[in-house]
Amino acid sequence: MSTPSVRHSGFRPTIVGIGGTTRPGSSSEKALRYALALAEASGADVELFDGASIDLPMYTPESPARSNGAQQLIAALRRAHGVILSTPCYHGSVSGLVKNALDYTEDMSHDAEPYLDGRAAGLIVCGHGWQSTGVVLSAYRSIVHALRGWPTPMGVAINTLVERFDEKGEGIGEPSARQMAIMVGQVIEFARLRALLAGLDTANVAASSI
Repeated sequence: MSTPSVRHSGFRPTIVGIGGTTRPGSSSEKALRYALALAEASGADVELFDGASIDLPMYTPESPARSNGAQQLIAALRRAHGVILSTPCYHGSVSGLVKNALDYTEDMSHDAEPYLDGRAAGLIVCGHGWQSTGVVLSAYRSIVHALRGWPTPMGVAINTLVERFDEKGEGIGEPSARQMAIMVGQVIEFARLRALLAGLDTANVAASSI
């Protein structure tokens, strides 16, 4: 019996994108929109949470009250088979806006798959210069590891001093475009692989009970 192709599986994973700044049209938002467009073109269903929709109240674990925006974000992450996270470089780390949004995953701590467990995370950082982007990409990976997510081998660092682009990718450098395509492909392939393995496990359980 042949094994279904992971890359060409008919399974449509849900990929949730989180990122941007409070300023509409920031580089990190444009990069995120571009990445989600690539994911959609590759057969994924996508949901976007940009700067406006992650401008949430400060996460307060001692209070159960949640804004509508926070509830929508967590509901989307629970549906997600993978995530793409995009941030500007702020003082050597991710922005407070993005970090606060990720802090809300504490509400998922008692889920069957807590936090970002079982989900690949594609990471994008945008900053003025290579030093800041490298440092922030490393910090971003550490955050995703702490949330039990799986950072993709390819992370995308964009130096906005030399690259100006729109959300369709017009103006993005060829190396960044290639890295973005690899990263998005890894998020989707991981999601499809997990779905395939889950299906095989279900089939094996059913067969063993006959």
